[in-house]
Amino acid sequence: MANERNLQNLSSLRTSLTGVETFYVVDYQGLTAGQLSKLRQDIREKGGQLIVAKNTLIHLALQDGGRDFGDALKGPSALVLAHEDPAGVAKTLSDAAKGNDKGIPAMKGGLVEGNRVDVKVIERLASLGSKQSLQGEFVGVLSAHLSTFVGILEAYQAKLGGGDAAETASAEAQA
Repeated sequence: MANERNLQNLSSLRTSLTGVETFYVVDYQGLTAGQLSKLRQDIREKGGQLIVAKNTLIHLALQDGGRDFGDALKGPSALVLAHEDPAGVAKTLSDAAKGNDKGIPAMKGGLVEGNRVDVKVIERLASLGSKQSLQGEFVGVLSAHLSTFVGILEAYQAKLGGGDAAETASAEAQA
């Protein structure tokens, strides 16, 4: 018969994974309690969640969703769920690993928007920056191209001999 505590943990884990399309499997062994607490807080700020559970429970919860990560669940493992910003959470994990000499938490694998990815993809994702910063860059690029386009239109209008559209309409009304 299964342990009641394990059944509760499995149920909680399954609930946490409901609707999650992005998560990372990491090795957290070697972090102090303070470092783990700070990591949890940093991940929470990026819209994520760090869950430490037994590998067997993680494996069972992931299998319910048709996800098999048995190969990544060797040694102590934790799940890092990215609810809002997959790149921001990956960057937080990467920065935490660079912040200590052991490189912990170490990535083992993950699922990004429903697709299984390896460690190299997660590292590239972490180098992108947060979703908000990428959106800001995108808006900047669009506005630069838009102002160039407006400049071209104004130059074309001037080439055709037209002035300001309001002046043209005013001149036509007086004639």
